[in-house]
Amino acid sequence: MDQCVTVERELEKVLHKFSGYGQLCERGLEELIDYTGGLKHEILQSHGQDAELSGTLSLVLTQCCKRIKDTVQKLASDHKDIHSSVSRVGKAIDKNFDSDISSVGIDGCWQADSQRLLNEVMVEHFFRQGMLDVAEELCQESGLSVDPSQKEPFVELNRILEALKVRVLRPALESEKLHDWTLRCGCSHRLIRIFIWAVSNREMLIAQNSSLEFKLHRLYFISLLMGGTTNQREALQYAKNFQPFALNHQKDIQVLMGSLVYLRQGIENSPYVHLLDANQWADICDIFTRDACALLGLSVESPLSVSFSAGCVALPALINIKAVIEQRQCTGVWNQKDELPIEVDLGKKCWYHSIFACPILRQQTTDNNPPMKLVCGHIISRDALNKMFNGSKLKCPYCPMEQSPGDAKQIFF
Repeated sequence: MDQCVTVERELEKVLHKFSGYGQLCERGLEELIDYTGGLKHEILQSHGQDAELSGTLSLVLTQCCKRIKDTVQKLASDHKDIHSSVSRVGKAIDKNFDSDISSVGIDGCWQADSQRLLNEVMVEHFFRQGMLDVAEELCQESGLSVDPSQKEPFVELNRILEALKVRVLRPALESEKLHDWTLRCGCSHRLIRIFIWAVSNREMLIAQNSSLEFKLHRLYFISLLMGGTTNQREALQYAKNFQPFALNHQKDIQVLMGSLVYLRQGIENSPYVHLLDANQWADICDIFTRDACALLGLSVESPLSVSFSAGCVALPALINIKAVIEQRQCTGVWNQKDELPIEVDLGKKCWYHSIFACPILRQQTTDNNPPMKLVCGHIISRDALNKMFNGSKLKCPYCPMEQSPGDAKQIFF
């Protein structure tokens, strides 16, 4: 982390110099343009276009050329100074980061099956990001076959997200009336997809306790409030859409209805100014992404981006421990493909599943060594269970209860 801070500090210095240099260039060039333009205008007015220049004007032009030359030299000198600052950033990166990370790699990790899985994860990541051309090109180059039905949900998801990001909402709650409504309001099909998707998936969204549809209606109602008294009748009419959500969102609806009193003076000048908070658009994008991924049976974040972020966090520690292992000539410590020589704390944002560590062997359980529940209720790993029983009897390491090893049951977190 300290290395990142050091590089970031050097980068901030460069950005600060770039900003100052840009302002200096703009100011200096504008002054030169005004000066030379005024001088040209003065010469044309006093001597005409074809008249010979007097000694005084020749001296003035000489001074003008010298001023231009000095300014250009000054800007070039400052530009060279920025180049040296940029080179210092590169040196800071080389000094604080190890460019060779092959020492922590595992030979033969990416075999045929693993490579195919990696390609599938990459294709899914590009689909999530809306980079369909890149995903299709990768499929062709890797020989990966992707069912069009897998791609279509991501296409629809990205279309809706783009519509949300441009902050345009239009109500179209019945798909059979879509065409007529579109012609009437002059709205594109892309923007209407938001409401149609929410309404068509209403039952599943309600099942997972989602507030997406209500918040979409709330955002559109707020957009009507911003129009003032002109939209008062339309806002009252649109408020009928809140009826299905009255039970779970009664307080929010009361706030929206109370804001109608201040339409004449403007919502921005009322106690309800918080309704205009721009962050609610980012919130609706997050809610939609979360709910859409849940309906598709996917995680909110791309597995590729999560794995990459985790690798960036773990890499410095792994490089350090690898150097220590080689220094002390104990290379046999790290020889398993499915385990690390040390525990790497990735932070709470990377906690996705419960982890059980056997209290006897002090090792994390795996699919091959799952946690086992004894009759007395205590839990140990299967390897510990196999090592502890004597004949047909097993004595719990935490209580004196004797039991049969066969009575132990595998548990799942």
